[in-house]
Amino acid sequence: MGHRVSVTDFIRLSLELNLFFLRIMKEHSLFLEAGFLPNDSNLARQADQFKERFNDLLRQTVSLANGNVSSVVLSSGEVVTDKTLRAEQKTIELSGIPIDTELTLEELELMPGSPDPSLETAVANLNQQAIALTQELIRFKTRILNQVLNCTLFTFNFPLLIDHIRREAILFVEQLQRLQRREQVNLTQEIIAEKAFWDRIMKEHAQFISHLLDPTEVALINTADEFADLFTLLQNKVQRIDENIIARLLLGCLIREETRATREIRDFKATATEGLLACQIRSIIIPLLGDHVLREANHFLRILTNPRSLL
Repeated sequence: MGHRVSVTDFIRLSLELNLFFLRIMKEHSLFLEAGFLPNDSNLARQADQFKERFNDLLRQTVSLANGNVSSVVLSSGEVVTDKTLRAEQKTIELSGIPIDTELTLEELELMPGSPDPSLETAVANLNQQAIALTQELIRFKTRILNQVLNCTLFTFNFPLLIDHIRREAILFVEQLQRLQRREQVNLTQEIIAEKAFWDRIMKEHAQFISHLLDPTEVALINTADEFADLFTLLQNKVQRIDENIIARLLLGCLIREETRATREIRDFKATATEGLLACQIRSIIIPLLGDHVLREANHFLRILTNPRSLL
């Protein structure tokens, strides 16, 4: 503990975090926008403004990131996948909500490389803007969640989904703030924390998929429910890991089990997203949501298979 992140690691880690999470935040804004009824057109408008502002920050990130991030992250499928562009195009067609697909094409062209130390100030400024905007989005999500729970607002987004995307925004801010302090993580503690966080997220993804599928999609619903049970189990295991030596030895075993489960849910999400795009699945899942949860599984998988990429 107490180690400081080097300038080049600060640049790389910041840009990688922003590449992943700014797109996630932009899409959360879109999912919120798409879920409102005509009565709440003012909320839909606010959500659309968030989407555009996150898009602007992501555009800045993409131009800074080219040649300054690792191949591990670019090849993980957490920034964009081979389905992102198609999922965006179909979502535009179905929702009428505009999405900057040019930026997606630029992201697909990103090249890895060693970070340029002269970018430190620009990256620190980007982080600060991302923190401020994400904190605004957290307040917006909190307000919406409270209104839904008070029955003063109806949206087609589950209360759990709003709570879920709020937690992801809070994690993003915490991780950015830690980078701004140039704090290096304790790898074991960080992996345990990431595992605890993403286990819950993966479990909830499976629950959302199960509940957004048409009731006739029995086989897919059963598979989604099995994934929800599996990640509940894995989530309970991590809570029993503490700082003692035996637990540390168990961590390796746990990570192998975790990696297998995450790879399986990732493959399920990839297949389901293709199924949605090919119009072979009956559901109320907007196509971009399929690709969105796929990228989150890819992000978790990268952390599990390349833990040193967190340093």
